[in-house]
Amino acid sequence: MTEQASNAPPATLGGIGWVFTRYANLTLGGGGATTAVLHHELLEKRHWLDNDRFVLCYALGRLTPGTNVLAFCTGVGWLLRGLSGAIVALLAASVPCAVLATALTAAFSHWQENAFAQAAVHGAIAAAVAITVKTCWTIAKPHYKVGARARVAAVGAAAFLLHVAAGLSAIQVLLLAAVIGAVLPAESST
Repeated sequence: MTEQASNAPPATLGGIGWVFTRYANLTLGGGGATTAVLHHELLEKRHWLDNDRFVLCYALGRLTPGTNVLAFCTGVGWLLRGLSGAIVALLAASVPCAVLATALTAAFSHWQENAFAQAAVHGAIAAAVAITVKTCWTIAKPHYKVGARARVAAVGAAAFLLHVAAGLSAIQVLLLAAVIGAVLPAESST
């Protein structure tokens, strides 16, 4: 499947490489923040994907063991250009940040006793939490429609409680939600 949304110019391998190098490596706040930025870039700016395909990649990425954002990027690359797109997206999203992470780890180990560096890390953590909340809203917003709000809120609350209070793993919660979503009647379009 290499279909694109609307009449957008086709995604080239170079374009895929540029998007994932830029946004998967230079977005701070973790995979959630990267996903939110890529949502804007892939759907609203470049029109390479529609929301259904984006959410499909996001869900499959979350169900994949390991680094979920890399699985997500690989899935998007696959939808855009097949195997070559998947490989380009994976390499573009992973290699530069791996090199950067190695350099930052070496620098932080040198500065770990510095109070200014510690304060900067705490500020970054607070910002990452806020960005993660924004990402959750970006993903949930298209599904939070009139007539489905109670269902979305109930599934979200139940997933949170199962993970936090009941101690189920994220993959168990996701699989359980997928099963429940498959058997619940679809919302009416009226």
